[in-house]
Amino acid sequence: MAASFDTPYTYTATGDLGIQRDTMLNNELLLRDQLGRPKRRGYLSADGFTFGRPNERRDNSAGDALRGWSGTTSSLPFHHQEKKAERDFMSLNRAAVQAGLVTAPEHYEFRATHDVRRRASGEEKKRTRFRRIPPTMVFGISTRPSTPIFDLLEHKYQDRWQQQRRQQELAKKQEDTKKQRSGAVYSTRASLLKTYQNPVDPAPLWQMPRFARNAQPHLQTFRSARNRDEAIAHFEHDGISRKGTLGHGVYETAKS
Repeated sequence: MAASFDTPYTYTATGDLGIQRDTMLNNELLLRDQLGRPKRRGYLSADGFTFGRPNERRDNSAGDALRGWSGTTSSLPFHHQEKKAERDFMSLNRAAVQAGLVTAPEHYEFRATHDVRRRASGEEKKRTRFRRIPPTMVFGISTRPSTPIFDLLEHKYQDRWQQQRRQQELAKKQEDTKKQRSGAVYSTRASLLKTYQNPVDPAPLWQMPRFARNAQPHLQTFRSARNRDEAIAHFEHDGISRKGTLGHGVYETAKS
């Protein structure tokens, strides 16, 4: 039993399920899985629809190459076509003025009957220049020279390698013999420590240049440098019996 309503949808009565629209079969949320059957998808394809990618027509196939490239005057598919130069309107305007034409219609008529092309500049010449390929040129990688089979059968490569190894070992042996005959004495760490080393004064502490050159003390508490040296010597001698790191403390008792 089919029911019709004044709607753009089509309704179908299906037994116990009641009345359903055909569009309900496209909604996956409303479709139920059937027992023992794979799950259906609610996608409808248009009539005459074909899945996949279309086969594009490709020109210049192997057959075309064997028969000759059609549509071109050259035997190569990349035949260069000369680019037509642009019109030189400055030269046209100059020629029109020299001819006595001053109005716009006269200039348009003059350009329609005369044609002047621009000369190709240096960059355009380089751009339009193309390499002429000789007809006998062959593309691809050159064939590798054949392996000499007689050298392989006679083991010449092995003999050559062994001869090179013998020459290297002989050269190394001659070099070692030459070093032994030279009698060179190698210095060890013990021999270097035994050698006399000239004393070197330690580097002075860093000072600012103005203090190292012209700086002088503001006070002179000793009458002369001799008195200063004697006082320092007495201080060092007297500091032996005093306490403290610098010998400024009290006298300590004698120890037996």
